[in-house]
Amino acid sequence: MADSAQGLQLRELKDTISELNKLIKTLQQTVEAVSIREAELRQERDNLKEQIDYLTKRLFGASSEKGKCDIPGQLNLFNEPEAESCSDLGSMLSGEETLCQEESKVRKKRTVDAERLKGLPTEQVMLDVPEKERICRVCGTLMEKIGTEFVRREIKFIPARVKVIEYYSVNYGCPNCRKTAELPQIKKGKDGHAHMIHGMASASTVAWIMYQKYFNGMPLYRQERDWKQCGASISRTTFANWLIANAQDFYRPMYDYFRRKLLSRPFVMADETPLQVLHEPERRAQTQSYMWLFRSGEDGEVPVIIYRYSPTRAGDNAAEFLEGFHGYLMCDGYSGYNKVPEAKRTACWAHIRRYLIDAIPKGKQLDYTQPAVQGVMYVNQLFELEKKIRQKHAGDYEAIRKARLEKEKPVVDGFLTWLKDQSPTRGSRMAKAVTYIQNREPYLATYLEDGRCSFSNNLSENSIRPFVVGRKGWLFSDTPAGAETSAIIYTMVENAKANGVNVYQYLKLLLEKQPNNRMTDEELEKLAPWNEEVKTFLETRAMEEY
Repeated sequence: MADSAQGLQLRELKDTISELNKLIKTLQQTVEAVSIREAELRQERDNLKEQIDYLTKRLFGASSEKGKCDIPGQLNLFNEPEAESCSDLGSMLSGEETLCQEESKVRKKRTVDAERLKGLPTEQVMLDVPEKERICRVCGTLMEKIGTEFVRREIKFIPARVKVIEYYSVNYGCPNCRKTAELPQIKKGKDGHAHMIHGMASASTVAWIMYQKYFNGMPLYRQERDWKQCGASISRTTFANWLIANAQDFYRPMYDYFRRKLLSRPFVMADETPLQVLHEPERRAQTQSYMWLFRSGEDGEVPVIIYRYSPTRAGDNAAEFLEGFHGYLMCDGYSGYNKVPEAKRTACWAHIRRYLIDAIPKGKQLDYTQPAVQGVMYVNQLFELEKKIRQKHAGDYEAIRKARLEKEKPVVDGFLTWLKDQSPTRGSRMAKAVTYIQNREPYLATYLEDGRCSFSNNLSENSIRPFVVGRKGWLFSDTPAGAETSAIIYTMVENAKANGVNVYQYLKLLLEKQPNNRMTDEELEKLAPWNEEVKTFLETRAMEEY
């Protein structure tokens, strides 16, 4: 009996121990789950804090992405992979100091008034002495003119004026034939210039409205008020109709010619930015449309810049516009450009640096143990090398290619080795930066193949900036026709600017010459802003008018 009771008690103890073990295991699993959840919440908190710091930096921090690439005592922290590919980076760079070291700042030479006012018509006013005061006070002799002396220089602004010009034909008739002939003989006065501009506006008027909106960023409603101050009550709707009709008829042939010119070039750069168009067919007013920018690269030839409106950001738009292009395409990381079949993509190193800068934690900009800081140092080093090489071999693209291979390729290789070693926390800004760079890794070294290839897409971003700035003033386009007109006129304006001609005078010239689809490319070339005859003519006319 005692043994039986003892055995039963032993079995009960074993069951209790088993239940306790199960309970302990369950509690351990609960603790582990809580720990994992706590770690996830902590990471989510850190990511949100990082996002807040990033947004704060974007709002209130410095906007410049430039920085020094040579940090005393810290170079080896991020340059070890590069050192393996090139044992002596210092000997690779010319001169006693490396090319990454910041140049001593040279004080900018002060511009004299004569240089700042060069090109403006000058009127000389002689401050003469009244005749009765030309008598010498000592001996009473009439004084003689001995020369002139410069006193001061003033800039005079002449406000714009609006006036109406009415043309009347003076008619002549034969008095004899009027009495005897069956058909009277009449002659009417003509100036030989039929009015082809749409509306009652002259070429100078339409060109001025275009110039104010697309060069100075003045919306049509402000121009309407400005014209009213000058005594002309013309609605903005009338202005818009003038712009659309004249741009479509007289600028479109030049626009199409610029596109053909661009597609024949071996280097193209591209960018795009959102645009709101209120009345697009079957689309809500709030839906985003896009304005695209395509331009020639840094290949030493004349710049060609083209804007293009499209309702969507689909890559088919880029593929359609660049149909027939065979060459290098510099653009940002947007995957839609992958649809351009025969273009060889190059990556923008400015975008690479931008993502890395955004990934630097708050207050850690000088902490060289931070992976994001190390990545930025690599890219800054490349920017410094690129600047030095282009300055030294300006215009010699084969020399630029060789110098890049010699001096920049080891840095690129070191950067790619550094990239492989990165394992950032999931969801962090550094993870986003690494993912962005990894997706563009096949294109990072493409620019090394040709000295004419651009290192960054900054040139196209600068070209699309006038549209972005102007958009802040006029906010949206009312119709697709208006958006397309904006693309055409911006194309004319930016080509004139890039080729150094007076924008207003060039817009006016095209309205006077009125290019058409019957013209050959040779004829259209004579109206291009890079044509030397056009430049000379516009410069001369600007001097005469101003």
